[in-house]
Amino acid sequence: MEKFLTLDIPEYLSDKPIDPAERLIVALDVPDAAAARALVQTLGDTVRFYKIGLELFMAGGYFELLDWLVKQGKKVFVDLKFFDVPETVRAAVRALSGSGATFATVHGNQAIMEAAGRDKGDLRILAVTVLTSLDRGDLDDLGFACDVEALVLSRARRALEAGCDGIVSSGLEAPLIRRSLGSRLLVVTPGIRPVDNRPVDDQKRTVDVAQAFRNGADYIVVGRPIRQAPDPRAAAEAVQRSIAGVFGGR
Repeated sequence: MEKFLTLDIPEYLSDKPIDPAERLIVALDVPDAAAARALVQTLGDTVRFYKIGLELFMAGGYFELLDWLVKQGKKVFVDLKFFDVPETVRAAVRALSGSGATFATVHGNQAIMEAAGRDKGDLRILAVTVLTSLDRGDLDDLGFACDVEALVLSRARRALEAGCDGIVSSGLEAPLIRRSLGSRLLVVTPGIRPVDNRPVDDQKRTVDVAQAFRNGADYIVVGRPIRQAPDPRAAAEAVQRSIAGVFGGR
């Protein structure tokens, strides 16, 4: 008979008072606002939180879509990764702060992150650490001498010092962040793959739904596995069941 060792692997399950149904953020990475509205209507009450990013921003109707989502009772994550001189970033965040958005992303150095927090109002600022489409080889190409984990932790620490509300981080690095910084930062984890499709898309540092939360994520962002599913609503419901199972009906 085979014997298996049970490893005592620590879990970092979020203790923040977040409705489990709002821990799923669906990425509306679609060609235009009409397609975004159609997907939201297809998903119905299964999804309460949406991310809108650069593709929709360039397609037109971005802020009208944001307003529509808020009026539908949805939460909105504005993922435009603000990166500019600090005063410009501060002004951009101030302009967004009254829009009804819940999250916005910022990239860049300490001064940029600090500027983003000055006039944020109720908006929560998330600092990007390392994109989930990058791996060690990509960092070498970009001139970073450290490994992924060290870079993510360094940027998380700087985000905390700068007054950011949270970070965007791969689920692979989330345990390191929780061990080092506790629960002081929100951790939003993209690159979620309910099944292993890494050979056919551009996300390299991925985890599944349950592992992301056990590793310390407060929220997960899911895009293609829901959008491209034969039945997007059923796919979203499956993710929500996984989340409910992890949090045990909290």
